[in-house]
Amino acid sequence: MTLRLLLAVFLTASGALAQDHIRIATYNVGLGRDGPGLLLKDIQSSDEDILAIVQIIGITAPDVLLLTNFDNDYNNVALSEFLSLIRAETALDFPYFFSTGGNAGLPSGLDLNGNGQLGDWRDNWGFGRFEGNESMVFLSRYPITAHREFDHFLWRNLPDAMAPTHPDGADFFPPDVWNVIRLSSQSHWDLTLDLSDGVALHLLATHATPPVFDGPEDLNGLRNDAEIGFWLEYLNGAAFEDDFGNITLFTAANFVLLGDLNADPDDGESIGTSLRGLLHHPKLTDPLPQSIGGRDASQAQAGANTSQTGDPLFDTADWADADLGNLRVDYVLPSANLTVEQSGVFWPILGDPDYGLLEAAKTAHRLVWVDILLP
Repeated sequence: MTLRLLLAVFLTASGALAQDHIRIATYNVGLGRDGPGLLLKDIQSSDEDILAIVQIIGITAPDVLLLTNFDNDYNNVALSEFLSLIRAETALDFPYFFSTGGNAGLPSGLDLNGNGQLGDWRDNWGFGRFEGNESMVFLSRYPITAHREFDHFLWRNLPDAMAPTHPDGADFFPPDVWNVIRLSSQSHWDLTLDLSDGVALHLLATHATPPVFDGPEDLNGLRNDAEIGFWLEYLNGAAFEDDFGNITLFTAANFVLLGDLNADPDDGESIGTSLRGLLHHPKLTDPLPQSIGGRDASQAQAGANTSQTGDPLFDTADWADADLGNLRVDYVLPSANLTVEQSGVFWPILGDPDYGLLEAAKTAHRLVWVDILLP
């Protein structure tokens, strides 16, 4: 680790609590592998990709961090090794974490993709070739005192749920499938942190399915919009039953909604209705984290996608290789009552000493962070 990086980590990590603010971040690290155990092997081998991701985490030094697209295992062995690597390379420590398998790669036993066959990996409740594949992990410097999970919540139970249909209007799912299909392709979590002196902060964490890789029925587009729509209804006071059978209205004063929503308000293939509802919700504020690197990359790729209408300053992912250009899909949205000090997207420009980390980290996503004053 360079002296510059070590100093940056020390100043940021040691000053976070002293300055009475908390840095909240989300990062799709792209650490999904083709089989169980492969991520653990790469972590133990200090893979260049993983080291770059760890150093990016060290430079930004969040106090709480949601990792998406991270292969999880039953005993959190890979996660434990990853946390050890963070401590060794950056001097950061996350003594608390929350991790469940969620729906990623979990077999449904149903024909969810409608190809007439069972056992296809696309028949899993969420994208993933094995249980825990491309899952979610939450890391924190603060104690996690409570959690609600909505991984078993049924899509049909969402108010005004819109089921996918064939072009001729026929239902895509037969009734026996539509009646049991889960909404969440990964996870929907409501985690409670104890900041200090009994002050609580709720983290509403999610990773919505990509709105692509489907057909004219727009299965994934509709599911993406519905997964985001869950949070709209949750904030509006819907009484949803969690995975433990509890039915409780959400009344928290201080909260932050974060994760990879796989939707851009202006560009891409998502429906975007629920996302725009979130971004303009009276209980939320959009800090509009930005980076100069995102704009520079967009200008360099101008020929890749000329249909973009959003400001590339706010983009969080680079899919130039897929001819999609840059999109804003990763979000940290604090409740409107919280004071935002600053925010940003880790996307250094070409020539910056840290630019090489973006090339080494194979993920197309960028870490997004927001600083808020402690309530």
